[in-house]
This record gives sequence, C-alpha cells and structure tokens, in this order.
Amino acid sequence: MTDKLSPKRVANTLGIVAAGVSLLCAIFVLIALGTALSLFSNIFHGIDITQIAKSSVSFGSIIIGLIEAFVFGFLVGWLFAVVYNKFK
Repeated sequence: MTDKLSPKRVANTLGIVAAGVSLLCAIFVLIALGTALSLFSNIFHGIDITQIAKSSVSFGSIIIGLIEAFVFGFLVGWLFAVVYNKFK
C-alpha cells in the first residue's frame, strides 16, 4: 500500500471545500452584514474593513468569488499533494 496522495483528488477536495467556505461566508454577509464585518475585522487583527466594505453584495460577485476560491483551493491542494509526495 502506498502512502502517496493523489494530487488530483486533494486538489478537487480542497477546491470544493474552499468554494463551500466562500459560499457560507457570502451567506453570512448577506444575512448579517454588520456582524460579518465586525468578525472579519477581528480576523484581520483590528484592521477596520468597514471603511472599505461594500454596502451590498451582488449575485455575480458571489459566483466569481466561488470560482476564484475553487481555483485557488485546487492549486493549493495540488501543490500540497505534490510536495507531500516528494517528501514521502
């Protein structure tokens, strides 16, 4: 049995998880914008993102964000698996 990771499987998995997290984030912003901005300001170590935040989120921007999150997650997942396999 091999302990190597499948780069394609890991990439797809991380891409899907990243897109899912992006969707949950978008829903959170749509439901509770003020709370979301406060939480995200804390995550970014006190940077006041309310000064740069939009007052609304469009459906198109949510779709583009999902695609970007999937692609970024896919690339990071693929790279992770390749590097992991090199050390194995």
